[in-house]
Amino acid sequence: MAMHEMAKLVIFTALVFCPTWAWARKTQAQGSWAKTAISSKTDRTTTLQFYFHDIVSGKSPTAVPVARAAQTNGSPTGFGTLVMADDPLTEGPDPKSKLVGRAQGLYGSACLDELGLIMVMSYTFTDGEYKGSSLSILGRNSAMHPVREMAVVGGTGVFRMARGYAQARTHWYNPKTGDAIVGYNYDAGHDVRRRSE
Repeated sequence: MAMHEMAKLVIFTALVFCPTWAWARKTQAQGSWAKTAISSKTDRTTTLQFYFHDIVSGKSPTAVPVARAAQTNGSPTGFGTLVMADDPLTEGPDPKSKLVGRAQGLYGSACLDELGLIMVMSYTFTDGEYKGSSLSILGRNSAMHPVREMAVVGGTGVFRMARGYAQARTHWYNPKTGDAIVGYNYDAGHDVRRRSE
């Protein structure tokens, strides 16, 4: 496998399935990709499930390498590769399914001894109650582990003061092109009070 292909394998991973909160008193559905549970007068928990489409091949890539260290070419893990992404988020895995937002940020190979990423991403939503709001994640993503967990470190709009987690599992990856369809699912607690308009 060529070094650039190894680096692609490191980069394309997925966030999937988190359990819903059984203790919630009220649930509001926002389509099949989002459910909100009210847990108190000031707090609620939102579970989101969507797919991002990380395209590195062709004429219109949505993720591009922006930096590589000199030693990256000799690294079996692609250590030192940094990628900038602006990936569409859809309701289902089909690229033609409903667009619900964009995943924007960067991720890079940050591990010498395994395929591991550091991810700094903002997920900005364009659908329903969450239109204009975003969630941010930061964390280590060990790409070859069956389940990975990263922290939700904040948000904007209806997700202001968000906290929670996302679990990761690879959904689909094309080793020939480096393209991936990635499933995401978040559980995020946040303040019920709405942002000022």
